[in-house]
Amino acid sequence: MFSKKLINGLICCALVAFLSSCSEGEKKQANNTLIVFHAGSLSMPVKEMKAAFEKEHPGTNIVLEAEGSVMCARSISDLHKPCDVFLSADYKVIEDILIPKYATWCIKFASNQMAIVYTDKSKYASEINPDNWYKVLERPDVVCGRSNPNDDPCGYRALLTLKLASIFYKDPGLYDSIVNNKNSNDVLMRSKETDLISLLQVGQLDYIFLYRSVAIQHGFKFVQLPPEVSLGDAKFEKYYAQAVVQITGSTPGSVVNQEGEPMTYGLTIPASSPNPELALKFVEYVLSKDGGSKIMDVNGQPSVVPDPTATYDSLPEQLKQFATK
Repeated sequence: MFSKKLINGLICCALVAFLSSCSEGEKKQANNTLIVFHAGSLSMPVKEMKAAFEKEHPGTNIVLEAEGSVMCARSISDLHKPCDVFLSADYKVIEDILIPKYATWCIKFASNQMAIVYTDKSKYASEINPDNWYKVLERPDVVCGRSNPNDDPCGYRALLTLKLASIFYKDPGLYDSIVNNKNSNDVLMRSKETDLISLLQVGQLDYIFLYRSVAIQHGFKFVQLPPEVSLGDAKFEKYYAQAVVQITGSTPGSVVNQEGEPMTYGLTIPASSPNPELALKFVEYVLSKDGGSKIMDVNGQPSVVPDPTATYDSLPEQLKQFATK
Protein backbone atom coordinates (compact mmCIF):
# COMPACT_ATOMS: atom_id res chain seq x y z
CA MET A 1 0.00 0.00 0.00
CA PHE A 2 1.07 3.54 -0.68
CA SER A 3 1.64 5.77 2.30
CA LYS A 4 -0.62 8.74 2.88
CA LYS A 5 2.42 11.01 2.52
CA LEU A 6 3.28 9.55 -0.88
CA ILE A 7 -0.31 9.86 -2.11
CA ASN A 8 -0.47 13.48 -1.01
CA GLY A 9 2.80 14.13 -2.80
CA LEU A 10 1.53 12.60 -6.02
CA ILE A 11 -1.66 14.68 -5.79
CA CYS A 12 0.39 17.87 -5.32
CA CYS A 13 2.60 17.04 -8.31
CA ALA A 14 -0.44 16.35 -10.46
CA LEU A 15 -2.06 19.61 -9.37
CA VAL A 16 1.08 21.60 -10.14
CA ALA A 17 1.34 19.97 -13.56
CA PHE A 18 -2.34 20.70 -14.25
CA LEU A 19 -2.07 24.35 -13.22
CA SER A 20 1.11 24.74 -15.25
CA SER A 21 -0.63 23.23 -18.28
CA CYS A 22 -3.59 25.61 -17.82
CA SER A 23 -1.24 28.57 -17.52
CA GLU A 24 0.61 27.61 -20.69
CA GLY A 25 -2.69 27.09 -22.49
CA GLU A 26 -3.98 30.50 -21.42
CA LYS A 27 -0.70 32.12 -22.44
CA LYS A 28 -0.83 30.45 -25.86
CA GLN A 29 -4.46 31.53 -26.33
CA ALA A 30 -3.57 35.10 -25.37
CA ASN A 31 -0.69 35.11 -27.88
CA ASN A 32 -3.09 34.05 -30.64
CA THR A 33 -5.84 36.58 -29.83
CA LEU A 34 -6.01 39.93 -31.59
CA ILE A 35 -8.40 42.73 -30.57
CA VAL A 36 -9.31 45.01 -33.46
CA PHE A 37 -11.30 48.25 -33.00
CA HIS A 38 -12.72 49.61 -36.24
CA ALA A 39 -15.09 52.17 -37.69
CA GLY A 40 -18.61 50.93 -38.43
CA SER A 41 -18.14 51.66 -42.12
CA LEU A 42 -15.34 49.07 -42.19
CA SER A 43 -17.47 46.23 -40.81
CA MET A 44 -17.83 44.23 -44.01
CA PRO A 45 -14.24 44.48 -45.33
CA VAL A 46 -12.76 43.90 -41.87
CA LYS A 47 -14.84 40.73 -41.43
CA GLU A 48 -13.45 39.50 -44.74
CA MET A 49 -9.90 40.35 -43.61
CA LYS A 50 -10.49 38.52 -40.33
CA ALA A 51 -11.60 35.36 -42.15
CA ALA A 52 -8.70 35.48 -44.61
CA PHE A 53 -6.06 36.21 -41.96
CA GLU A 54 -7.31 33.50 -39.60
CA LYS A 55 -7.20 31.03 -42.49
CA GLU A 56 -3.59 31.98 -43.26
CA HIS A 57 -2.67 31.86 -39.54
CA PRO A 58 -4.44 28.81 -38.05
CA GLY A 59 -5.25 29.18 -34.35
CA THR A 60 -5.49 32.96 -34.52
CA ASN A 61 -8.62 34.49 -33.02
CA ILE A 62 -9.45 38.04 -34.12
CA VAL A 63 -12.00 39.82 -31.92
CA LEU A 64 -13.73 42.70 -33.71
CA GLU A 65 -15.31 45.73 -32.01
CA ALA A 66 -17.14 48.23 -34.23
CA GLU A 67 -17.96 51.74 -33.07
CA GLY A 68 -17.76 55.34 -34.23
CA SER A 69 -14.07 56.15 -34.75
CA VAL A 70 -14.02 58.87 -32.10
CA MET A 71 -15.64 56.50 -29.61
CA CYS A 72 -13.04 53.84 -30.47
CA ALA A 73 -10.23 56.29 -29.82
CA ARG A 74 -11.81 57.38 -26.53
CA SER A 75 -12.07 53.74 -25.46
CA ILE A 76 -8.30 53.51 -25.86
CA SER A 77 -7.31 56.89 -24.40
CA ASP A 78 -9.94 57.40 -21.68
CA LEU A 79 -11.23 53.92 -20.79
CA HIS A 80 -7.89 52.15 -21.41
CA LYS A 81 -9.61 49.21 -23.08
CA PRO A 82 -7.20 46.66 -24.58
CA CYS A 83 -6.79 47.08 -28.33
CA ASP A 84 -4.19 45.69 -30.71
CA VAL A 85 -5.16 47.43 -33.97
CA PHE A 86 -7.35 50.48 -34.54
CA LEU A 87 -8.77 51.25 -38.00
CA SER A 88 -10.34 54.70 -38.10
CA ALA A 89 -12.62 56.27 -40.72
CA ASP A 90 -10.56 59.44 -40.32
CA TYR A 91 -6.79 59.36 -39.84
CA LYS A 92 -7.00 62.65 -37.95
CA VAL A 93 -8.85 60.94 -35.10
CA ILE A 94 -5.66 58.96 -34.47
CA GLU A 95 -3.41 61.99 -34.82
CA ASP A 96 -5.57 64.25 -32.65
CA ILE A 97 -6.61 61.85 -29.87
CA LEU A 98 -4.01 59.08 -29.65
CA ILE A 99 -0.67 60.51 -30.81
CA PRO A 100 1.76 60.84 -29.08
CA LYS A 101 0.60 59.40 -25.72
CA TYR A 102 -1.42 56.38 -26.81
CA ALA A 103 0.13 55.70 -30.23
CA THR A 104 3.25 56.83 -32.05
CA TRP A 105 2.32 56.52 -35.72
CA CYS A 106 -0.52 56.49 -38.22
CA ILE A 107 -0.77 55.11 -41.77
CA LYS A 108 -3.44 56.25 -44.23
CA PHE A 109 -4.88 53.31 -46.11
CA ALA A 110 -8.19 54.00 -47.89
CA SER A 111 -10.56 56.65 -49.23
CA ASN A 112 -14.31 57.03 -49.51
CA GLN A 113 -17.00 59.60 -50.25
CA MET A 114 -20.32 60.75 -48.87
CA ALA A 115 -23.66 59.80 -50.43
CA ILE A 116 -27.37 60.32 -49.77
CA VAL A 117 -28.78 56.82 -49.26
CA TYR A 118 -32.40 55.71 -49.55
CA THR A 119 -34.77 52.84 -50.42
CA ASP A 120 -37.91 52.41 -52.49
CA LYS A 121 -39.88 53.16 -49.29
CA SER A 122 -38.35 56.64 -48.99
CA LYS A 123 -40.59 59.61 -49.67
CA TYR A 124 -39.96 61.05 -53.14
CA ALA A 125 -37.66 58.14 -54.02
CA SER A 126 -38.82 58.36 -57.62
CA GLU A 127 -37.97 62.07 -57.80
CA ILE A 128 -34.62 62.50 -56.06
CA ASN A 129 -31.52 62.92 -58.24
CA PRO A 130 -28.05 64.53 -58.16
CA ASP A 131 -29.54 67.93 -59.03
CA ASN A 132 -32.41 68.18 -56.56
CA TRP A 133 -31.39 65.99 -53.59
CA TYR A 134 -30.95 68.90 -51.18
CA LYS A 135 -34.36 70.31 -52.10
CA VAL A 136 -35.93 66.93 -51.34
CA LEU A 137 -34.21 66.78 -47.94
CA GLU A 138 -35.49 70.28 -47.16
CA ARG A 139 -39.12 69.17 -47.46
CA PRO A 140 -40.81 69.22 -44.01
CA ASP A 141 -42.29 65.73 -44.31
CA VAL A 142 -38.92 64.09 -45.09
CA VAL A 143 -37.08 62.38 -42.22
CA CYS A 144 -33.31 62.35 -42.68
CA GLY A 145 -30.74 60.66 -40.43
CA ARG A 146 -27.05 61.09 -39.70
CA SER A 147 -24.60 59.90 -37.08
CA ASN A 148 -23.44 61.93 -34.09
CA PRO A 149 -20.61 64.27 -35.16
CA ASN A 150 -19.06 64.04 -31.68
CA ASP A 151 -18.79 60.23 -31.90
CA ASP A 152 -18.29 59.45 -35.55
CA PRO A 153 -16.47 61.02 -38.53
CA CYS A 154 -19.43 60.26 -40.78
CA GLY A 155 -21.46 62.58 -38.56
CA TYR A 156 -19.24 65.61 -38.97
CA ARG A 157 -18.68 64.75 -42.62
CA ALA A 158 -22.45 64.89 -43.14
CA LEU A 159 -22.44 68.43 -41.76
CA LEU A 160 -19.41 69.38 -43.88
CA THR A 161 -21.20 68.00 -46.95
CA LEU A 162 -24.15 70.28 -46.25
CA LYS A 163 -21.87 73.28 -45.74
CA LEU A 164 -20.19 72.56 -49.08
CA ALA A 165 -23.58 72.07 -50.73
CA SER A 166 -24.62 75.53 -49.53
CA ILE A 167 -21.58 76.95 -51.31
CA PHE A 168 -21.81 74.79 -54.43
CA TYR A 169 -25.53 75.37 -55.03
CA LYS A 170 -25.36 79.01 -53.88
CA ASP A 171 -28.11 78.39 -51.32
CA PRO A 172 -27.14 79.99 -47.96
CA GLY A 173 -30.16 78.58 -46.13
CA LEU A 174 -29.60 74.98 -47.23
CA TYR A 175 -27.56 73.89 -44.19
CA ASP A 176 -29.94 75.19 -41.54
CA SER A 177 -33.09 74.00 -43.27
CA ILE A 178 -31.86 70.39 -43.38
CA VAL A 179 -29.98 70.23 -40.07
CA ASN A 180 -32.86 71.88 -38.20
CA ASN A 181 -35.65 69.96 -39.91
CA LYS A 182 -38.04 69.50 -36.97
CA ASN A 183 -39.45 66.28 -38.42
CA SER A 184 -35.98 64.69 -38.32
CA ASN A 185 -34.70 65.85 -34.95
CA ASP A 186 -36.18 63.02 -32.87
CA VAL A 187 -34.56 60.17 -34.81
CA LEU A 188 -31.86 61.70 -36.96
CA MET A 189 -28.79 60.78 -34.89
CA ARG A 190 -27.15 57.56 -33.79
CA SER A 191 -23.65 56.94 -32.43
CA LYS A 192 -22.30 55.52 -35.69
CA GLU A 193 -23.55 55.69 -39.25
CA THR A 194 -24.22 51.96 -39.61
CA ASP A 195 -26.70 52.17 -36.70
CA LEU A 196 -28.97 54.12 -39.06
CA ILE A 197 -29.26 51.32 -41.60
CA SER A 198 -32.02 49.36 -39.83
CA LEU A 199 -34.04 52.57 -39.37
CA LEU A 200 -33.78 53.20 -43.10
CA GLN A 201 -34.75 49.62 -43.96
CA VAL A 202 -37.95 49.70 -41.91
CA GLY A 203 -38.94 53.11 -43.24
CA GLN A 204 -38.44 55.10 -40.04
CA LEU A 205 -35.93 57.21 -41.94
CA ASP A 206 -36.36 58.34 -45.56
CA TYR A 207 -32.73 59.23 -46.22
CA ILE A 208 -29.42 58.92 -44.42
CA PHE A 209 -26.01 60.47 -44.87
CA LEU A 210 -23.77 57.46 -45.39
CA TYR A 211 -20.52 56.47 -47.01
CA ARG A 212 -20.88 55.42 -50.63
CA SER A 213 -19.02 52.18 -49.87
CA VAL A 214 -21.55 51.12 -47.23
CA ALA A 215 -24.41 51.86 -49.62
CA ILE A 216 -22.77 49.64 -52.25
CA GLN A 217 -22.07 46.86 -49.73
CA HIS A 218 -25.72 46.77 -48.60
CA GLY A 219 -27.24 47.21 -52.04
CA PHE A 220 -28.92 50.53 -51.24
CA LYS A 221 -29.91 53.19 -53.72
CA PHE A 222 -27.92 56.39 -53.35
CA VAL A 223 -27.43 59.83 -54.83
CA GLN A 224 -23.97 60.30 -56.31
CA LEU A 225 -22.91 63.72 -55.03
CA PRO A 226 -20.79 66.18 -57.05
CA PRO A 227 -17.06 65.89 -56.24
CA GLU A 228 -17.15 69.44 -54.85
CA VAL A 229 -19.56 68.19 -52.17
CA SER A 230 -18.74 64.49 -51.61
CA LEU A 231 -15.40 64.93 -49.79
CA GLY A 232 -14.12 62.14 -52.02
CA ASP A 233 -11.75 63.82 -54.48
CA ALA A 234 -8.24 64.91 -53.48
CA LYS A 235 -8.25 67.49 -56.30
CA PHE A 236 -10.76 69.54 -54.29
CA GLU A 237 -8.72 69.68 -51.09
CA LYS A 238 -8.66 73.50 -50.98
CA TYR A 239 -12.32 73.71 -51.92
CA TYR A 240 -13.30 71.36 -49.06
CA ALA A 241 -11.38 73.50 -46.57
CA GLN A 242 -13.99 76.24 -46.98
CA ALA A 243 -16.36 74.20 -44.80
CA VAL A 244 -15.84 74.11 -41.03
CA VAL A 245 -17.97 72.62 -38.24
CA GLN A 246 -17.45 72.44 -34.49
CA ILE A 247 -17.31 69.16 -32.57
CA THR A 248 -16.59 68.24 -28.97
CA GLY A 249 -12.93 68.53 -27.96
CA SER A 250 -10.77 66.21 -25.87
CA THR A 251 -11.55 67.98 -22.59
CA PRO A 252 -14.98 68.66 -21.03
CA GLY A 253 -16.58 71.79 -22.45
CA SER A 254 -14.00 72.26 -25.20
CA VAL A 255 -14.71 72.37 -28.93
CA VAL A 256 -12.61 71.70 -32.02
CA ASN A 257 -13.00 73.18 -35.48
CA GLN A 258 -13.29 70.32 -37.97
CA GLU A 259 -12.26 71.47 -41.43
CA GLY A 260 -13.36 69.81 -44.64
CA GLU A 261 -10.76 67.66 -46.41
CA PRO A 262 -10.61 64.62 -48.69
CA MET A 263 -11.85 61.52 -46.89
CA THR A 264 -8.96 59.32 -45.73
CA TYR A 265 -8.97 56.32 -43.39
CA GLY A 266 -6.06 55.64 -41.03
CA LEU A 267 -4.78 52.84 -38.81
CA THR A 268 -2.37 52.32 -35.94
CA ILE A 269 -1.22 49.87 -33.29
CA PRO A 270 -1.83 51.45 -29.86
CA ALA A 271 1.18 51.70 -27.55
CA SER A 272 -0.63 49.49 -25.03
CA SER A 273 -1.33 46.67 -27.51
CA PRO A 274 -1.47 43.34 -25.63
CA ASN A 275 -0.17 41.48 -28.69
CA PRO A 276 2.02 43.83 -30.76
CA GLU A 277 3.80 41.14 -32.80
CA LEU A 278 0.58 39.61 -34.10
CA ALA A 279 -0.85 43.11 -34.53
CA LEU A 280 2.05 44.00 -36.80
CA LYS A 281 1.43 40.93 -38.96
CA PHE A 282 -2.26 41.82 -39.26
CA VAL A 283 -1.49 45.44 -40.24
CA GLU A 284 0.91 44.19 -42.91
CA TYR A 285 -1.92 42.06 -44.27
CA VAL A 286 -4.40 44.95 -44.18
CA LEU A 287 -2.02 47.14 -46.17
CA SER A 288 -0.76 44.52 -48.62
CA LYS A 289 -1.75 44.84 -52.26
CA ASP A 290 -3.04 41.27 -52.58
CA GLY A 291 -4.55 41.19 -49.08
CA GLY A 292 -6.48 43.91 -47.29
CA SER A 293 -6.07 46.56 -49.98
CA LYS A 294 -7.69 44.26 -52.54
CA ILE A 295 -10.59 43.58 -50.16
CA MET A 296 -11.04 47.32 -49.55
CA ASP A 297 -11.12 48.04 -53.29
CA VAL A 298 -13.80 45.41 -53.89
CA ASN A 299 -15.89 46.93 -51.09
CA GLY A 300 -15.83 50.40 -52.61
CA GLN A 301 -13.08 51.86 -50.45
CA PRO A 302 -10.10 52.46 -52.77
CA SER A 303 -6.61 52.08 -51.35
CA VAL A 304 -4.41 55.17 -50.97
CA VAL A 305 -1.31 53.16 -50.04
CA PRO A 306 1.35 54.51 -49.99
CA ASP A 307 0.36 57.96 -48.75
CA PRO A 308 2.34 60.62 -46.86
CA THR A 309 2.32 60.51 -43.07
CA ALA A 310 3.74 62.98 -40.58
CA THR A 311 4.80 60.04 -38.40
CA TYR A 312 6.90 58.22 -41.00
CA ASP A 313 10.07 58.19 -38.85
CA SER A 314 8.15 56.47 -36.03
CA LEU A 315 6.85 53.64 -38.21
CA PRO A 316 8.08 50.08 -37.64
CA GLU A 317 10.61 49.29 -40.37
CA GLN A 318 8.42 46.65 -42.05
CA LEU A 319 5.58 49.18 -42.44
CA LYS A 320 7.57 52.00 -44.06
CA GLN A 321 6.96 50.47 -47.49
CA PHE A 322 3.27 51.34 -47.05
CA ALA A 323 3.78 55.09 -46.49
CA THR A 324 5.85 58.05 -47.61
CA LYS A 325 7.31 61.06 -45.86
